Amino acid sequence: MVTTFDRKHRIVVLGGGPGGYESALAGAQLGADVTLIERTGVGGAAVLTDVVPSKTLIATAEAATAIRESGELGVQFFARGKDGKALRPEVAVNLTKLNQRLLRLAGNQSDDMRNALVDAGVKVVQGEGYFDGPGAVGVRTGPKGQDFDRVEYDTAVVAVGARPRTLETAKPDGERILTWTQLYNLTEMPSHLIVVGSGVTGAEFASAYTALGTKVTLVSSRDRVLPGEDADAADVIEKVFKRNGMTVLSKSRAESAVREGDEVVVTLSDGREVRGSHVLIAVGSIPNTQNIGLDSVGVELTDSGHIRVNKVARTSVPNIYAAGDCTAFLPLASVASVQGRTAVFHALGDEVRPINLRNVASNIFTYPEIATVGWQAHSIEDGERDGRIHKLPLSQNPRAKMQNVRDGFVKLIAGKDQGIIIGGVIVSPKASELILPLSIAIEQRLTVDQFARAWAVYPSLSSSITDAARAMHRPDVTND
Repeated sequence: MVTTFDRKHRIVVLGGGPGGYESALAGAQLGADVTLIERTGVGGAAVLTDVVPSKTLIATAEAATAIRESGELGVQFFARGKDGKALRPEVAVNLTKLNQRLLRLAGNQSDDMRNALVDAGVKVVQGEGYFDGPGAVGVRTGPKGQDFDRVEYDTAVVAVGARPRTLETAKPDGERILTWTQLYNLTEMPSHLIVVGSGVTGAEFASAYTALGTKVTLVSSRDRVLPGEDADAADVIEKVFKRNGMTVLSKSRAESAVREGDEVVVTLSDGREVRGSHVLIAVGSIPNTQNIGLDSVGVELTDSGHIRVNKVARTSVPNIYAAGDCTAFLPLASVASVQGRTAVFHALGDEVRPINLRNVASNIFTYPEIATVGWQAHSIEDGERDGRIHKLPLSQNPRAKMQNVRDGFVKLIAGKDQGIIIGGVIVSPKASELILPLSIAIEQRLTVDQFARAWAVYPSLSSSITDAARAMHRPDVTND
């Protein structure tokens, strides 16, 4: 039961991204007096400049890919010339219209979230929140940043997010040298986009712009793209990148990026130069924890400026919690949302389940996608965890053949003794939609035999998951 107070419990939330939004809704649901302070708009960077617009861009890229590859399925597009003969048209993308659409969708989503907060009784204040000593938050508002009245709180949730990291030798100008938040201002498709950074963000944009018809060069300081992901999955993505015409420069560190007229020149550490029309700097992010008074209330930060939190999103100060990319947790919108709810439930004494990062599903929106959950193969191979691994190529799946899916696989990881599913990787179109059964299996501690008893539609891509589980059956294991 939630504690009953003589007055309503006062919650102030700094930041309206996924973590702040969910914490504010949870507080209102439990009867608290909630104030949310957001600088740019409800939804934060995730909705306005990151997840929503980037995945909308990727959806258009997938549509363009489907059109280009439809010939393999017997579908042909043509127009008739003046002589009546068929002409094969090219697939063209109107970048201005695309960017207008994705920004409109982002704005609409932000408005919907704001309306949901207001309808729930949350007071939404536009401005920059900062701690004004223990128990109170001030708000900088207006063009000159004048102070708003102080907001007193019993519990505070910090969800101020993060911003793109930049390089001193590659300063973004919003025109040719860009961060991922600035791509949506382009009105013409880049003729040659150089992407610096082969992590998740760099790989996603490199994949999308290649599909949109742009020449792309991906500069990776590591020996392969997506160095933090499953090695087999990363190998598939790099193979697809190269097959689609992308240039991948592995073990190549970018030292600088400068403009020369209508070109950009990226200089590598070995002295080589790469010339293009635009460059995207995708080298990580920096938490927005500076200048918000965290030191004045004693909130502990890491060396990188992230807020230290435990599994219920609590900071080093008992009545201050934090959620999202500003924390030293896992930078996913889904994790931020759960952190926000968990923080408020814990603060108000409601039932709460500590967050187990090992059970979090994540997805990389390249083409094909990479979805992962639980323990990964490298932990088994390095002896960190006992387990068995089975990999099933999608090329054996009948639905994949029908849809002309050439690349991908399902990889299951199970415990050695009882065969409990502890992890998995899916590389496939729409892998983000296929990973949920494995997430449920891990949460419920299902064995491979129990999972294999579930009925998968024939033909379907999801049948590869049950097929992989069936292949891991061991007759000496009983799990009824």
